Amino acid sequence: MPSKKISADITDLAHALGLLVRRLRAVSGSQGLSWTEAIILKRLSKQGPATAAELARELGVTPQSMGSTVAALEKSGLVERKADAKDGRRVNVAASAKGAQAHSSVVDARRLWLAQAVSRLSEAEQRHLFAASALMTRLAQA
Repeated sequence: MPSKKISADITDLAHALGLLVRRLRAVSGSQGLSWTEAIILKRLSKQGPATAAELARELGVTPQSMGSTVAALEKSGLVERKADAKDGRRVNVAASAKGAQAHSSVVDARRLWLAQAVSRLSEAEQRHLFAASALMTRLAQA
């Protein structure tokens, strides 16, 4: 059983990660996209077209919810629906040129905010932070 000190440290870490994620989500929102819309555009931009059902499974949301989100993205001109070349019964969702640009803008805004925040740390703090990022990646992949 973890000691009280470790439990408090874990609570503090979870709180800090939550704050950081909320700040990054706010940056995404400042670009006019919800967190979910930004994730969908990232997925489509990096891995190519997918059906709405595939996107729903990957993101762990209901197909109905994904259908609504995809419809909103399509209405905004950020995604396009196209019949699958191999199976005409399937409809794939792909990022449009405008959607790929929106994804790029979100990524740029997040990186800019993070770079500015990190630049306010001392060099020693920056080294600790970057070392911790490798550990956090290992934790997330465990």
